[in-house]
Amino acid sequence: MRDWEAHYRAGDTPWDHGSAAPPLLEMIQRHGVELWGGGPVLVPGCGSGHDVRAIAETGVRAIGLDIAETAVAKARAIPCDGPASYEHGDFLDPAWRAGRSFPAIWEHTCFCAISPQQRGAYAESAAGLLIEGGVLAGVFYLDPHHPGEDGEGPPFGCSVAELDETFAPWFETIGGWVPQKAYPGREGREWIGIFRKLPQARVA
Repeated sequence: MRDWEAHYRAGDTPWDHGSAAPPLLEMIQRHGVELWGGGPVLVPGCGSGHDVRAIAETGVRAIGLDIAETAVAKARAIPCDGPASYEHGDFLDPAWRAGRSFPAIWEHTCFCAISPQQRGAYAESAAGLLIEGGVLAGVFYLDPHHPGEDGEGPPFGCSVAELDETFAPWFETIGGWVPQKAYPGREGREWIGIFRKLPQARVA
């Protein structure tokens, strides 16, 4: 398992582009704030909190979660003109999610960072944290590696079919498209997916 705390302590965070994910801004422009169900919105693997602040600056409360304490400290140190807060914790830990619920989750860097073998646990955790009818929206890497790279991760890529299969036990897919906006070098290599928690979804 990657030591994310060590990366943040060393300042070795090439995934941090210093600004919110362009696909998130595109989705907000397309859907407004209604998608978040009034908030709060949970942002797992929030890192320095750029996406958290982008959501909060629309007036919707956003809560960033990260497994690295240094990332959380860094996020808290950056001012935000909106209701943003941060917590240290493990999104996949049932003990962390106990007693918590959210109407929406925004995914950007958590799903692609965990081992593909943990994706079922991710989907189950998301379902366990969302209220009935809650929404999981995110930008997912279809092809995270450039030609000539060895293809090892993280980040780990996935296909749209794999996403649908992973989330199907607990979610219905209600939207998806290749974003027009992206960080330089990611154009055409990402997928925005929007999933709604099924009424019958039950998580232990």
